[in-house]
Amino acid sequence: MAILLDKSDLRRPDRATPLVAIRDGVIFPRTEVVLTFGRPKSINGVEAAFRTDKKIIFVTQKNPALPNPQEEDLYKVGTLCTIDRILKTNGDVNALVKGLKRVRLDRVKIQQPFMVAVTSEIPEIEEESEKVTALTKHISSQFKKAVNLGKSVEFLNFMKLMSGVDPAELADQIASTLDVKTREKQELLEMPSVKERLEKISNYLSHEIKVIEIERNIASRTQKKFDKSMREAVLRERMKTIQKELGAESEDKEIAALRKKITVAKMLPEARKKALKELKRLAQMSSHNPEAGYVRTWLDAMVEMPWSKRTPNNVSIKHAEKILDADHYGLQEVKERITEYLAVMTLKRQQKPAKTRKTSKKGKSKKDLTQKEDHAVATILCFVGPPGVGKTSIGKSIARSLGRKFVKMSLGGIRDEAEIRGHRRTYVGAMPGRILQSMRTAGFKNPVFMLDEIDKIGVDFRGDPSAALLEALDPEQNKEFSDHYLEVPFDLSEVMFITTANILDTIPPALKDRLEIIRFSGYTEDEKYHIAKNFLIEKALKANALKGKQVTLPEKALRLIIKRYTKEAGVRNLEREISKVFRKVARGIAEKKHQSKSVSQKTLFDYLGPYKFSETILEKKDAVGMATGLAFTQAGGDILFIEVAIIPGKGKLILTGQLGDVMKESGKAAVSYVRSRWKELKLDKNFNKKVDIHIHVPEGAVPKDGPSAGVTMTSALVSALTQIPTRREVGMTGEITLRGRVLEIGGVKEKVIAAHRAGLKEIILPKENEKNLIKVPKEVQKDIKFHFVTHMDQVLKLALKKVKGNGVRNKTAKKPQVHSRPTLSA
Repeated sequence: MAILLDKSDLRRPDRATPLVAIRDGVIFPRTEVVLTFGRPKSINGVEAAFRTDKKIIFVTQKNPALPNPQEEDLYKVGTLCTIDRILKTNGDVNALVKGLKRVRLDRVKIQQPFMVAVTSEIPEIEEESEKVTALTKHISSQFKKAVNLGKSVEFLNFMKLMSGVDPAELADQIASTLDVKTREKQELLEMPSVKERLEKISNYLSHEIKVIEIERNIASRTQKKFDKSMREAVLRERMKTIQKELGAESEDKEIAALRKKITVAKMLPEARKKALKELKRLAQMSSHNPEAGYVRTWLDAMVEMPWSKRTPNNVSIKHAEKILDADHYGLQEVKERITEYLAVMTLKRQQKPAKTRKTSKKGKSKKDLTQKEDHAVATILCFVGPPGVGKTSIGKSIARSLGRKFVKMSLGGIRDEAEIRGHRRTYVGAMPGRILQSMRTAGFKNPVFMLDEIDKIGVDFRGDPSAALLEALDPEQNKEFSDHYLEVPFDLSEVMFITTANILDTIPPALKDRLEIIRFSGYTEDEKYHIAKNFLIEKALKANALKGKQVTLPEKALRLIIKRYTKEAGVRNLEREISKVFRKVARGIAEKKHQSKSVSQKTLFDYLGPYKFSETILEKKDAVGMATGLAFTQAGGDILFIEVAIIPGKGKLILTGQLGDVMKESGKAAVSYVRSRWKELKLDKNFNKKVDIHIHVPEGAVPKDGPSAGVTMTSALVSALTQIPTRREVGMTGEITLRGRVLEIGGVKEKVIAAHRAGLKEIILPKENEKNLIKVPKEVQKDIKFHFVTHMDQVLKLALKKVKGNGVRNKTAKKPQVHSRPTLSA
């Protein structure tokens, strides 16, 4: 509480004394310290005390940031001091003060020009005991140890303490030197008991000694490391100078090893020049230079690339055919392409000696350049087909048949161009692109390199990876493929690139132009049976820890699995179903229920459950307003049913089933064709104005598009309008024009196999697609009757059920060509 004092109080030190607040630190009794004062109140208080009896009270303020503290901002315990002398400098006052005793503030007056206070002395509690004596000796020893470790104290004060002082003075002197917070020093000032003060100071000193020791150890280790680095650098420079003077410069082991690797790698001249330049830079760098690590990593990548290592090209065609036939059933077109590739390699190898003896103008024989030219015209194969038909696995067989290393790189989901071309060396963590990383892993420059899922490359702000592939997959350019990390050309012309895709639509045209497309169609039931018998069963036995004697799968049971439990283009689901059977057999053997098992048609139901598919997915009877079409999807061929409903209305056309724009146009073309043929079909002239036509393609969750459903839509529409049923065992495909012409479509092989799988007996195809039957398996052609047409009138004669007196039969229509078993030559 601030009180009002009269002027006589300033002349009576026992009653009122000038008070000065200090921002930071604590003044202890029996200590001398030099203080600097800058605030007006502080300067006036010091000068007033110095003019009178030189007595003054110093109290620490709680918040050092306050410029004008009040009574509540001050601690209640301070120190009564005497001012020995003062010195004024640049507006500040420096004073040498000596602490006398602890005092408690009883009354404080916040007045101008300085503060005054009435105080009472706090008596110290001293005791003479063994514990106090022991604490005194221990603290003296601790303090001496701290000073020896580097604690900063005044020399005179240190000598005074070491000469022997009473415990109270020792505690106050050491407390003033402690490296602790102001609040903790204030607590020591407020302790009247000398014993408690010594115990607290001992704890603080112990902690400070530990901190000093840790700092000293860190500084020592850092200095040793620095001294070692400087010493090595100096010795290295001296050694270089001495070797230079003696004319016998030598390299350290690492540089010499890298130089030897560069020589052995047989790089291209440009790459060798670049590598030697970077090696020279590395030799001149300090081992602690951060850039040295980047250069060393780059050189390691360079010397590990297969610049000259290649597998021998001495594989025979017969050996390759034997391996391909052993690994895969069918796939004749792919196997023929591989044997053609081998034949070309064989011919070039036979021609090589005649070309390698050319001489230059200087009479020196030229190097064998045909090694590069052998592969400059190599084509890039692209296997396109549904999942599970063996695109990836045949790549491994090709590598085995050629005696080459197989490398696979999946492109699905790649969106960063740097994945193909690599990162610039300026980036932290830079590395070569995945093409050169795979080449580095292969260890040879002529592997079979499979780029899987090339149709699933993405594009975003990081670039277009498909554009980066253009150089790698161009036989005319890839002999100097440029990677951003290596920064030197690398020869990819001897690599046999094979790409795979499910569809071609998503591959950019420029990239597609560089590929030789080989289509993989879906397997027939007979092909699936042989694949399962020759490959899948053995694979499933190994996967389920079974032996051939423990389980047998007869032909009838296997064909039942193919027919009633799978409907796919490939064989992945077939492999899963076989494994499912074998797992259940393995469980029975493990539980000792039986030692072996023969899976019959009857027991198959117990293992796999109810049939997933009927024998055929055709309708049970001929229906009005529905026709069976053939479709080509990413997963292979399929059949679809197109339904047409005629309902009373005002001529509205409704198209449903998630149809694309092209398929919607086919529906509109079908309606226009029927309207133009109303007389031949014996329909009312204005029939379209009285009804709404609804065309629906089931499985509405699946997007559908394409022009090949035109004839199917027209047949279903005519059936619905004339009430003549369509023949359920007839499938059809073809694009229709407004005049009724049937145009060529694609995916014939896949569609025919799907129709055969579904149980169709007859198929209507455009006349222009007759040539495509050469790729359809003979066993499929044997079971299906083909009709080749050029006009929609021919389609209606074949698709609609024969009804006496119906108006569908057009006498002028050209009779369709029928081939039950077409015999075509290649």
